[in-house]
Amino acid sequence: MQISKEDVQVSVTGGPKLNDGKWHTLVVSNRGKFVILEVDGLPGLVVGMHSKQTKEVISGQLRLALGGILTSKDKLIVEFEPQMDGCVREGHWLNLSMPWEADADELWLCHQNIQPGSFFAGEGITIFNTSVFQTIKDVGFRVEFWGDFTQMEGTILSIMSSQGELLAVVDANNNTNEISFTIGKQQHVLTNAMKQLRITFLENVVKVVQFFDDVSGATFSYDPLSAPEYLTELREGRLAIGGLLGGIKDMVGSNFLRGCLEKIKIQQKDLDLDSAIKDMSASSHSCPV
Repeated sequence: MQISKEDVQVSVTGGPKLNDGKWHTLVVSNRGKFVILEVDGLPGLVVGMHSKQTKEVISGQLRLALGGILTSKDKLIVEFEPQMDGCVREGHWLNLSMPWEADADELWLCHQNIQPGSFFAGEGITIFNTSVFQTIKDVGFRVEFWGDFTQMEGTILSIMSSQGELLAVVDANNNTNEISFTIGKQQHVLTNAMKQLRITFLENVVKVVQFFDDVSGATFSYDPLSAPEYLTELREGRLAIGGLLGGIKDMVGSNFLRGCLEKIKIQQKDLDLDSAIKDMSASSHSCPV
């Protein structure tokens, strides 16, 4: 939140995180010298400002914007892209309840009933450079997915080396109820009845573990002679969630995923799709129910 008066500007950050795939009620109000942000009925931020300068009577037209700001972002103390990425179900503006003017082409799809997760609509891909992830030789490179794999169709994961070689591909087939894991010329077919899939790339071997109801159900490893030095190949490559990578430098993809990944972790840390090159059709923090 940033507030200003005359030549004084105050910026504060805090409150609960809202990107948890749930609906929240936000209320912004001013009470005397304070501006208050409430989240779900509880105080989120309380910002006060006092000036000894003569109080001026504000007159003229008041404008309110939803989803962006009405001034240059250069005037923000904390620089960020001001366009909002999120859903608004309803609102009351200055004690009035009425729709706002907007270009329909600029709006994204919103779902009334949602749950936490990352939703892929089968229309696009999300890409990361693997150089942003730290790889440790003894620990390896770990990718984990949670969700109802029986409701997924398309490519969940694809990894490409800096030379444009596909290192690994994970596909979901709703018709055959199978998950196929391909590395090099080898392919292993899994049942899609699992709740979690863990893939660990070590220097000369890849280990895959399926979990059924939080219990390890199946583990297999790839022949270390078939595609050696996985970690070396991974360091300067690309990793895609939700589609099959096409070229090494473009956003071209295919076999786009349709379904909800309830949780994604890389190197045992939650993955935020907003930090990737992401197609607009993918929702980072919520899935329709």
